[in-house]
Amino acid sequence: MSIELKLRTKKFALNIIALIKQTPSNKISDVLIKQLLRSATSVGANYRAACRARSQSEFISKIGIVEEEADECAFWLELIVESKVYNSGQLQDLLKEANELTAIFTSSGKTAKINKSNLK
Repeated sequence: MSIELKLRTKKFALNIIALIKQTPSNKISDVLIKQLLRSATSVGANYRAACRARSQSEFISKIGIVEEEADECAFWLELIVESKVYNSGQLQDLLKEANELTAIFTSSGKTAKINKSNLK
């Protein structure tokens, strides 16, 4: 698996943490930020787990989780932007990265499924 993707997913989580440190606390932002933090840190953690998969099937399953978590990050970032809980140019960059990561992991999952079916 890709060391670059391991670093990229970790950087994404660290950038989310940096954003959270700047976000004013209130009832609404606290809920949105908590969800965003969980999904953002899960992307990197689950990608690492996928890299250690013991089989093609396990990889496909774990990379599917990574894809879901990356997409969930995009959802929480969209809510933060659209609800105007916090306004920063950094949000758009993070949303772009979440969407790019989702696309990468979607493609990885599809390729792994094709490769698995070709082995049969």
